[in-house]
Amino acid sequence: MFTCATCARHACSEGDPSQAPTGCPTLDPGADAHLQLYFVDDNEAIARNAALVESHGYCRKTRVEETIDFARRCGYERLGIAFCIGLRREAAVLARVLTANGFTVDSVVCKNGSLSKELLHIDDADKVHPGAFEAMCNPIGQARLLEEAGTQLNVMLGLCVGHDSLFIKYSAAPVTVLAAKDRVLGHNPLAALYLADGYYRRKLFPQDDVPKESAATAG
Repeated sequence: MFTCATCARHACSEGDPSQAPTGCPTLDPGADAHLQLYFVDDNEAIARNAALVESHGYCRKTRVEETIDFARRCGYERLGIAFCIGLRREAAVLARVLTANGFTVDSVVCKNGSLSKELLHIDDADKVHPGAFEAMCNPIGQARLLEEAGTQLNVMLGLCVGHDSLFIKYSAAPVTVLAAKDRVLGHNPLAALYLADGYYRRKLFPQDDVPKESAATAG
């Protein structure tokens, strides 16, 4: 069991494994095998260029600028955009920006294929808009079409939870995320974590919503 998220030290970032607590992944005997994977295929180039993008743009470049920098360093010329139809305006701007920076851009919307949600055995009552045709999201189609186009890096823009998993699973090219969808929080899902001990406490920690009387007798 790995518990890096609750580690109080993170000695791994200090270059001193001797200070690592019991169970720390830094002490994993398979670490050398992990390292070897960085020298397979194009992994070393991706890792190295990602580090250079970080160091040269740290707290200065936006995510869009870093994506452009990364693609250039890797020598990618053809980029793909896999986007949610709800972010089509943002996708249009992104395509324009990438094109202006010298890239060939292919973009595929999530509703490609116009496939009915009923194909997934979704009941009419479970549609967003019951009683009407509702196209299912088709992330596998997005991945396959971008593969046919020959994209070298795919930029994911606002795909739904789960649909993004399928896109990443089937994408032939490396994937980077420009934005994660969160319709409630303006596509800033971290806001829920920043408010986890305040406004969103009861939503994120349902046990805290149990009446004190019930909690006292539960044990």
